[in-house]
Amino acid sequence: MILVTGAAGGPQGATGRRVAELLLARGQEVRAFVRADDERAGELRKLGADVVVGDLREITTVRPAMRGVTRAYFTYPVTAGLLDATAAFAAAAREEGVERVVEVSQLDAQPLAGTPRMRRHWLSEQVFDWAGVGAVHLRAAVFFENLAVAADPGELALPLGPPDTRIPLISGADVAGTGAGLLLEPGPVDPVVPLTGQMATIGEAAAALGLPYTDLPPAEWEARAIGRYGDPYAVEHLTHLWAIFRFIGAGDHPLFRVTGETIRRFCGRRPETIREFGAR
Repeated sequence: MILVTGAAGGPQGATGRRVAELLLARGQEVRAFVRADDERAGELRKLGADVVVGDLREITTVRPAMRGVTRAYFTYPVTAGLLDATAAFAAAAREEGVERVVEVSQLDAQPLAGTPRMRRHWLSEQVFDWAGVGAVHLRAAVFFENLAVAADPGELALPLGPPDTRIPLISGADVAGTGAGLLLEPGPVDPVVPLTGQMATIGEAAAALGLPYTDLPPAEWEARAIGRYGDPYAVEHLTHLWAIFRFIGAGDHPLFRVTGETIRRFCGRRPETIREFGAR
């Protein structure tokens, strides 16, 4: 039995949903952890998943969901509660003797990272490592879906500076495919798996989505983002993230490396490009 969180899916990658579907298509037993018993949960049941409803931050719902599980996939949305959810999930996984937890982290997760969310992801990684549950950390670049959600009608307006500012990108499908492959890999795997499918300038990315790029002043973007995301935690993270890329600009960074071979190994194909994503 493989437990998959975030299985209902969402607008920014839906990796949990994709992982659940990939595993079910390969004949695996999947327990899908969802927040609400809605239409999406019903669709998972039709696909053959054992659906459980609960709050990842609440140990009383996580422990029962973990019973009988041997491997698990952990992802948590960009909102408050990551460390609470991590602690509950890691404790339950350790108690059950889970042998591998594949968890979605961020590309620059480290104690001195430039956003609070990235620093919390590093702490989350530490908790999973301390739990001794065979943790594998998927350190993913910016999802294509993040840019699509950020787009306004008729333009992609972001505080990233000139159009030649470079950003590391990846599709939710490639993260999910790699995650599913790692869950099914019988032998040892690396505990840290960086994932970048494509390097592109923000001008190139906008064009691939069929939109012109507009450089917004950071304060103006932040004011707009509060209304769009409705979550100060998400806005805090994105504001810091865009500032990092604006600062690097057209320069290079050690993390700006495409990990195509990893994606080919676990997805069975080359990384998806943002132009392919935009043409869906």
